[in-house]
Amino acid sequence: MKIASEILIAIVALEHLYFLWLEMFAWETKGKKIFKGALAPDLFTPTKGLAANQGLYNGFLSAGLIWTFFISDPVWKINIAIFFLSCVIIAGCYGAISASKKIFFVQAVPAIIALVFTLLN
Repeated sequence: MKIASEILIAIVALEHLYFLWLEMFAWETKGKKIFKGALAPDLFTPTKGLAANQGLYNGFLSAGLIWTFFISDPVWKINIAIFFLSCVIIAGCYGAISASKKIFFVQAVPAIIALVFTLLN
């Protein structure tokens, strides 16, 4: 169960590293392809700064999850994982309510699964 939890945490962390890259560095290129239909093509340039800020926050979430792999105290490790996974879940739920229901499945569901496995440790 512990290995499954760590694999799932790593997947969520990698997903948020991808979001960081996409929103901070590829918003006007790859972002246009991924968010085609969700945002008019002419809005990517004016929203570049907003997307980069959002990407930075995703990077913080990823950093927190990656941090758990370097914590030796098992109680702290689980508490930090629970905190950052909860942040991801809350962000995913808010995104689903405010922007697109797809965000719940892309962002919140993997974190919910990782959190369940972490709590079952």
